[in-house]
Amino acid sequence: MRDYLLTLCVTAAVTYLLTGPVRKFAIATGAMPEIRARDVHREPTPRLGGIAMFFGLCAGLLVADHLQNLSSVFELSNEPRALLSGAALIWLIGVLDDKFELDALIKLGAQMISAGVMVAQGLTILWLPIPGVGTVALTPWQGTLLTVALVVLTINAVNFVDGLDGLAAGMVCIAAAAFFLYAYRLWYGYTIEAAAPATLFAAILMGMCLGFLPHNMHPARIFMGDSGSMLIGLVLAASAISITGQVDPDVLKLFEGSTRQATHAALPVFIPLVLPLTIIAIPMADLVLAIVRRTWKGQSPFAADRGHLHHRLLEIGHSHSRAVLIMYFWSALIAFGTLAYSVHSTSMWIVLGVVALSAIGLVLLLLPRFTPRAPRWAQSVVPPRYRRRKPPVVPAEAEGEVVEEREPVPAGVNGATAIGHRSRFTDRSKAGARG
Repeated sequence: MRDYLLTLCVTAAVTYLLTGPVRKFAIATGAMPEIRARDVHREPTPRLGGIAMFFGLCAGLLVADHLQNLSSVFELSNEPRALLSGAALIWLIGVLDDKFELDALIKLGAQMISAGVMVAQGLTILWLPIPGVGTVALTPWQGTLLTVALVVLTINAVNFVDGLDGLAAGMVCIAAAAFFLYAYRLWYGYTIEAAAPATLFAAILMGMCLGFLPHNMHPARIFMGDSGSMLIGLVLAASAISITGQVDPDVLKLFEGSTRQATHAALPVFIPLVLPLTIIAIPMADLVLAIVRRTWKGQSPFAADRGHLHHRLLEIGHSHSRAVLIMYFWSALIAFGTLAYSVHSTSMWIVLGVVALSAIGLVLLLLPRFTPRAPRWAQSVVPPRYRRRKPPVVPAEAEGEVVEEREPVPAGVNGATAIGHRSRFTDRSKAGARG
């Protein structure tokens, strides 16, 4: 654990220290795109934050290679080299996209090629532990197709959720933390050496996200861009592939009997089959909803819009920071709830705790609809939004002169500052008529 923490800290430190110079480099090279209709930020912000994250990844792998307890991962497995090769390719395409806005199909092809590069070097799914059936061995073509599909889905899920300051990095960090705890439990608790690469990848991924978050929290000074979102999505997918398709399920057999009985009885132990999907459940749901929504409207599935989950949270009335924290909450609930179930599947307290926390999450989601008002004696200590509003003072009419009533200015989304400027009209349809 000490070596993993050291690797995490070095990765985070390198990422954090390089993000400042990268920001200046992005400004100097003009990697500051104009604000688009779907963007939430109000000022042009430099991208290319993925450059710092990639060098943090390289630093983490380099340090781990020189540590006594982690160097065996590089000697016994080719997976770290496979990860570095695929990450370098997807990172390069992301940098070009941040600067020149590449076509979506070009990026999709690059994602598939990056996954193919990792497969060619041994980072692929070899078998699947299916409860009730047993261990299913995959042919090379089946393993390749399944690996490429998982990589592409994970990359795009992370890329789709990257819409608010600190959202993608924080959610991936939460997912990586849950995955690290599970992989470390397999490696240390069950002495399964094949789980060591996934544990290392998760620790490095946490360091990349933690080092970048201080620069990316609202108001963000730099964005990770596609060079960062696709990179951390690929590392997350590589961790899932490593522990799902490389660890032999027969090693985890805890019960006597046939393979089918043992697989069914040891269902919590085979949680790697489910955990890679649950830790990206929120981004994946956003991805599926976006594809259905755009296809239903007759648009391309890759067309950008403002219908993502984080956009809807802002429209409900949440502030930027609160919307990010709510997404963090749901990601942590799903990831760590699944992790807790894998440890104690027979405990009813885990199920009751997940249900209770889900109810709290629903209350937080609907909080702007039910904004309470503080009593008069607490007006001076509560935030302004919870204070009682004083009735407007209507001036007395002058001699024969009627005071024209002004139209009220709507509050808008997130205090009328998250999406754009404060609207001047109560009805947007009248804006064009008056202009």
